[in-house]
Amino acid sequence: MHLFSFNGCNAYIQGFIKVSLIASFSLFIVTFWYLDIPVYAAENITPTSKWLQPQRKTLELPELMPFPPHRASTDHRDLTSKMFDKPEVCGACHTTIYQQWRTSVMSRSWDDPIYLALLKRASKATDGDLNNFCTGCHTPIGLTTGQIDTQEVRTPDTTSPLPGVDCESCHNMSARTGIDNGAYVLTPNAHGRPTKFGPRENATSPYHDTVYSPLHLRSDFCGTCHNVTHPVTGVPVERTYDEWQESPYNSASTECQDCHMTPFKGKAASMGPEREAVASHWFSGGNVSLLEHFGEKEAAERSRAMLRSAGVIDIISIPESVQTGQVVSVQVKVTNTGTGHKLPTGFPEGREVWIDFQVTDKNDEQVYRLGQIEDGQTESGTKNFKVHLGDKNGDEVELDVWLADKILFDNRILPKGYQVVEYNFLIPEEIEGPLTIRADLNYWPFPQKIVDFLLGEGEMQVEVTQIATATVILNTDSKIGMSTVGLNVLANRRNECTGC
Repeated sequence: MHLFSFNGCNAYIQGFIKVSLIASFSLFIVTFWYLDIPVYAAENITPTSKWLQPQRKTLELPELMPFPPHRASTDHRDLTSKMFDKPEVCGACHTTIYQQWRTSVMSRSWDDPIYLALLKRASKATDGDLNNFCTGCHTPIGLTTGQIDTQEVRTPDTTSPLPGVDCESCHNMSARTGIDNGAYVLTPNAHGRPTKFGPRENATSPYHDTVYSPLHLRSDFCGTCHNVTHPVTGVPVERTYDEWQESPYNSASTECQDCHMTPFKGKAASMGPEREAVASHWFSGGNVSLLEHFGEKEAAERSRAMLRSAGVIDIISIPESVQTGQVVSVQVKVTNTGTGHKLPTGFPEGREVWIDFQVTDKNDEQVYRLGQIEDGQTESGTKNFKVHLGDKNGDEVELDVWLADKILFDNRILPKGYQVVEYNFLIPEEIEGPLTIRADLNYWPFPQKIVDFLLGEGEMQVEVTQIATATVILNTDSKIGMSTVGLNVLANRRNECTGC
């Protein structure tokens, strides 16, 4: 008797294929059933919950997500604070870069008073379930070395504060596992001794090993923290990276670093070679108010310059002639000319761009205005550009982002895009012409009302930064004269972005 035959083998193969097909189909059905499970409801969250929607359930494995619901990981290593140098140690050799970073918002990511107030509020509201989630991108070393607990979150140690986003946070990042919620891999002493990852293939150091990391040259490095997804409802809370990724800037190979780490000629380290392009570490952005709060005047002015390069405003449609007693219709166009993301981007409850539209007569008396500040916020009806989040009942979430269940409305302006808004106002009978129509494009990182609520009145003054302005002169009995004043002169921009 033969123990093996071709026919027997063929039958075995056919049977194996049938079993595989049945198993695959079963897995297909189970997967779709699994993905259809509704997300956890916020009211059912317990202190032991992972704050993850079921679609991401595989991430709950401790080896994949050791600091849930934050996505930071450490290549299966236990980290201690002794593995990381303080920024001052780095500054001994990287003097210029350290001095730039020291004045940046990045260096204040942990001790930002608005952030700390919101963190404390979120921790109390969620019984500590969001402690990891809300800290891992503001103090990566604090989270991954196990220093985050309820006491530190609600009553931070001001005598020995945790490090913010510092040298070691970025230059010990060896990889990423995703594009949101801090999906970075932090690996100090990667090769048994201090190892730094960076953008140079020919960098050497007597103090630490250097490893070339193309990741540090790309926008997805930034995307690990500058995309934020609500860990329960899946709402895209912040999508700065995605906004860039879908923009013409990505197509033109203009990375985040090209605008926010503009290069200068000099040395990256005091003993290093002179280089044509060294990435600056000012990380200029839009938070002028925070920089002013900490007394960083030069950094604040760099941020103002960047904001003034962000957009332009034009009055594009006005009648050829008007009469007193007539309702006038005016169209205003706002264009995102200088940002590789939406205008504005970032924290949705705070970031706001709006038009302050004013009409005055010959004697500078106000005829009409819409867009002024009232009680610490833009007045009702203001033409603004903002994302509005909603809770499970459809009510707007004005501050407590952990309640976000959906996006109600998002009219922010796409990169290289524009929006046109219309104003209608009555010209009184008794006014004297000509009329001056002025439209200011303004920005602030937070409404003053929110800052006063979180910190107390008088603790921080929020600056309204004018991005651009446009003016037309409207005669009540003849043709119109027009002038436009733009503040976004790229030639005067200190942080000029190549390709912007």
